[in-house]
Amino acid sequence: MITYTARRRAAALVSALALGLGISACGAGEDGAGADGHGEHGSSSTSADRAAADVTFAQQMIPHHRQALEMASLAPTRAGAEVTALAARISAAQDPEIATMTAWLEKWDEPVPSEEGDDHAGHGDAEGMMSPEDLTRLAALQGAAFDEEFLRQMIAHHEGAITMAEDVLSTGSDPKVAALAQQISDTQRAEVDEMQDLLDR
Repeated sequence: MITYTARRRAAALVSALALGLGISACGAGEDGAGADGHGEHGSSSTSADRAAADVTFAQQMIPHHRQALEMASLAPTRAGAEVTALAARISAAQDPEIATMTAWLEKWDEPVPSEEGDDHAGHGDAEGMMSPEDLTRLAALQGAAFDEEFLRQMIAHHEGAITMAEDVLSTGSDPKVAALAQQISDTQRAEVDEMQDLLDR
């Protein structure tokens, strides 16, 4: 026969177990952990990775854009009218984008790439960068030969920027970065089509 004392002890044990389960449940809710216990840590890691993707995009796209401006600056004294006009549009679009990304990095307290380091070896995995030899060869050309080489180099350069933009659209988290990446992708895809048409004439 179960005594009153035994019933009290059993009730106390049940209450303690229920309280313990309640605390565990609350802890899981606060941490965001699921059944595998990785909820919060996984989310935090993912957020850090996404923030890093936004920073990397800006740090690589700034020297990438600077090189496009360098290439475009050669056109007025070497290119035909259509390539000169295209180069001016490229400069007009990308110069303000450099300023925007520089401001982001400064706000995020992240390093801004120096202009002195803007060479092919200076930015790791940036896509579509021309080598110093490519730029030297381009600068030595005039007229139709310059136009053809400029278009070929700038198409490859733009395709690299498009790849970088598409990457951050899938891995980044900042809406401002995503908006700029989409703008870069759309603008440069249209310019690639235009440049390919000029080459095919």
